[in-house]
Amino acid sequence: MELMDYIYAARMAEASNTHQQEPTHMISAEDKPGHGHYYSDPPNVNKRKLFEEEERWESKIDSWKRNQKVSGEKRKKLFVDEDEAVHLPKVMVGFGVPNGPQPVFKRRLPDAAIGPPYFYYENVACTPKGVWSTISRFLHDIEPEFVDSKYFCATARKRGYIHNLPINNRFPLMPIPPLMIQEALPLTKKWWPSWDLRTKLNCLSTCTASAKLTERIRKALECWQGNPPLKTQKYVLYECRKWNLVWTGKNKAAPLEPEEIEMLLGYPKHHTRGGGTNRTERFKALGNSFQVDTVAYHLSVLKDMFPSGISVLSLFSGIGGAEVALHRLGIPLKNVVSVEISEVNRNIFRSWWDETDQKGNLIDNITDVQQLTADKLEKLINLFGGFDLIIGGSPCNNLTGSNRASRDGLEGKHSVLFYEYFRILDAVKCLMGN
Repeated sequence: MELMDYIYAARMAEASNTHQQEPTHMISAEDKPGHGHYYSDPPNVNKRKLFEEEERWESKIDSWKRNQKVSGEKRKKLFVDEDEAVHLPKVMVGFGVPNGPQPVFKRRLPDAAIGPPYFYYENVACTPKGVWSTISRFLHDIEPEFVDSKYFCATARKRGYIHNLPINNRFPLMPIPPLMIQEALPLTKKWWPSWDLRTKLNCLSTCTASAKLTERIRKALECWQGNPPLKTQKYVLYECRKWNLVWTGKNKAAPLEPEEIEMLLGYPKHHTRGGGTNRTERFKALGNSFQVDTVAYHLSVLKDMFPSGISVLSLFSGIGGAEVALHRLGIPLKNVVSVEISEVNRNIFRSWWDETDQKGNLIDNITDVQQLTADKLEKLINLFGGFDLIIGGSPCNNLTGSNRASRDGLEGKHSVLFYEYFRILDAVKCLMGN
């Protein structure tokens, strides 16, 4: 299909040079969602031959699609098996969300899973076949709680959580964050076109759109007076959804700024600016983080349990999403052992810890979960008297649907570290039991 796009664009450009004198504006194949996305000057120029060429080329593509129907159905079945075998609910509200449907759910934990220590594990919801079944099996066969953060903020973030926390008497962080794009980003409302009906942003990733792409979108829209044709709208909306673009001027779609992403994910302003980070590092750090409001809703049940403070073993800490959630809930961080391999993330977390004037103990010199041996765990348990909460989300590099190159499940190079989470959890429970 990419080859067809390339050939198609070349032929159309050649036809354009032959049959019209005014230059055309074309979106290159690298930024196109599929075939036939060609954008030219307003329709007052004679383009009959161009459209005839387009129809012939689309007819050839339709023929090719029919010939590939069987193999296409097989591929589709494969992807469906991968993503839907986890039996994701249509409405991803877990065991309930604030001001939303409260499903009737009676949960009975096995005796071995009853805390303390409490544990809380997070990862992407849509994983290859069998991943969540394996995770659940290792974590006492506890049923995952699948939640989409669109019920907590203006952006989607579909995640699965396995934990042994109580599920009654939860409460949300206050104030409730804006739930619609234009409420969260009011300065964009003035420029939002009537044909862009988005109310929620898609899941925020570690990458952002290029200036080259946003410039092409601007040129494509400037070709038309009033609303652009449907084909142009479809192309622009595709890119806006894919890259979470918002409208910042007339015909001007732009990526989110780091401060806007921080707000959407529940972090304080400039949370990721500490530690000498650049924009790329900030986007990467935020793309791999917790959505604070969602996590805080689940952890809120701990507030009455630990009024004098909580001791946390934070694995794969990232930029401290769990700690930010506990702090915003008003739960004192008495002791925190943070394990994070990224120096950038460690610097961000340390900066937040200092800026918020935390009074507890922070140990953040363990950079790799594989270095956290039973001997080190025993020393930490003796030092702090044990842990009240073990929290973390192992890398999703080999699980996420956007990675088709090395989507190897829990056996992938990075996502295999889930088993370290299980090993450490099991060791802590045994040591504390003894």
